[in-house]
Amino acid sequence: MVVLRIRNSHKRKCVFVCLCVAVFFMYRYLGLPRGGQRIIRKFGLSANSTQFTLERQPFRILGGSIHYFRVPRAYWRDRLMKMKACGLNTLTTFVPWNLHQPQRGVFDFRTQLDLEAYIRLAAELGLWVILRPGPYISSELDLGGLPSWLLQDGSMRLRTTYPGFTEAVDMYFDKLIPNMVPLQYKKGGPIIAVQLENEYGSFAKDEHYMHFIKEALQSRGISELLLTSDSHNTLKSGGVDGDMVSTVREILRRGMSVNLYMFHGGSSFGFMSGGLAEPSYKAFVPSYDYDAPLSEAGEYTQKYYLLRDLHSQFNKGTNSPEMPVLQHKEAYEPAITYQHLSLWDALSFTEGPFKSVKPVNMENLPVNNRNGQSYGYTLYETTITSGGILKSGDNVKDRALVFVNRSYIGLFMYQHTELAVPDAKGQRTLSLLVENCGRVHRGQDLDKQRKGLVGDILLNNIPLQDFMIYSLEMKPSFIDSLYQASWKTLPETPSFPSFFMGQLFAYGYPSDTFVKLPGWEKGVVFINGINLGCYWSIGPQQTLYLPGPFLNSGINQIIVFEEQEGDYKIIFEDTPDLGMAADIQ
Repeated sequence: MVVLRIRNSHKRKCVFVCLCVAVFFMYRYLGLPRGGQRIIRKFGLSANSTQFTLERQPFRILGGSIHYFRVPRAYWRDRLMKMKACGLNTLTTFVPWNLHQPQRGVFDFRTQLDLEAYIRLAAELGLWVILRPGPYISSELDLGGLPSWLLQDGSMRLRTTYPGFTEAVDMYFDKLIPNMVPLQYKKGGPIIAVQLENEYGSFAKDEHYMHFIKEALQSRGISELLLTSDSHNTLKSGGVDGDMVSTVREILRRGMSVNLYMFHGGSSFGFMSGGLAEPSYKAFVPSYDYDAPLSEAGEYTQKYYLLRDLHSQFNKGTNSPEMPVLQHKEAYEPAITYQHLSLWDALSFTEGPFKSVKPVNMENLPVNNRNGQSYGYTLYETTITSGGILKSGDNVKDRALVFVNRSYIGLFMYQHTELAVPDAKGQRTLSLLVENCGRVHRGQDLDKQRKGLVGDILLNNIPLQDFMIYSLEMKPSFIDSLYQASWKTLPETPSFPSFFMGQLFAYGYPSDTFVKLPGWEKGVVFINGINLGCYWSIGPQQTLYLPGPFLNSGINQIIVFEEQEGDYKIIFEDTPDLGMAADIQ
């Protein structure tokens, strides 16, 4: 599979077009079975030197990617109907291991993560499916979609045949793949192809690994066409800059198949977003809008209309469905935060504290049934008896607010590794609130993506010891527990970091909106206990997408965790603001 990459100037906004190498002389869309009609299927998707075939008839894939885990389940049907109305016939989706198996032996395929329901919905709407189960998927996710508990093994070699990794993959595939087998084409389902891993040619380091993945899928019953994909660096085609539609037109004119990555990007809610390692570390924003034909909130873009018109020219004799009506977007009245809970008062609701002579990285903390901490913040506290120079080296991953007796004295991050600690008599508490800003999603160093404090912190060149460690993963159970805390009326000058509570009133059927926080510095927004994602005043993203299905009719509780500065007012707008491109260090 060749990857053709089309970019515009917006940071992190690009569209990948995956081209199958086969060239076609004819196109015929083979419909899915309807009305309970049983169709005998013998010959699935196949590729030869000139074309794809399905049931030995020429077949062209007009595909697009929509990730179920980035779209509220209530909107799955809407987004897939919009895909169908654009003239596409195939849905492609990644499967995120880290979300489906948050702990060893604990699997989640319910509600938002009900992959079977998503695939059956695609079939109901007349779409074929190309499944991309990984185990590594990249997709700008934290650790490329691999679960962080893998990193508890200090010798772990991700994406290799290292036994600790292959045993974990086998455990995951034992749960996932049997549920996918009945949904394959030759068994009456919509899955016409399955991708092996993702872009392994770009970072290959084990010649036996892809053979292991192939065997792992086939031995569990995967029998449809197997695919792989990679970047232009490891395949013959290069990137293309310019207008997407003219490129797709030429692809279709030549009879080739196409997949749009993304057709609809959606949002990386919560702490899903990963980061980039090169040339320097940068965290990804929560939006996965991707400059796709369908916007983050499901709006039609100019690209959508142009592609729909283009596809209609190549789908002569096949009428595309009517375009679904767009959902209303609402600019709700601002929410004024009226209650305040300092971080220090919230510590009693965390998992911990844990005592340790030396710092313990996030993944090796004895939390979550000893599976470690995956996301969020970790607080490290110790006692000091003098001032001097505090050095972090390269041991803070990724960012730490530093306090003495809970008064802020400075910041550690990749570019700032030294701080002056004021002199004073007696014992004082030194606190480091360390944030995991997102494990990088690709590269040769995935094995090194441990977070929190990953080594010693030095005061006057002497390693600090005897830490109390609090896990602040900020899972829904933690946010729910905060309602039992002793919140205080918002003072004129509240302390930071703190949680701030307000209310959004949404009468009638709630609509989509966009949360904006002018005057706030950096933190996380929770709506009715749901983590919308992180915000940061430096941008580029200035609004967080809040889908209507996340809201109740009537009162909705908003909690903002703010690290350093708050305006105490939360704005709701009816249009997004993803900002301009910027290279921020």
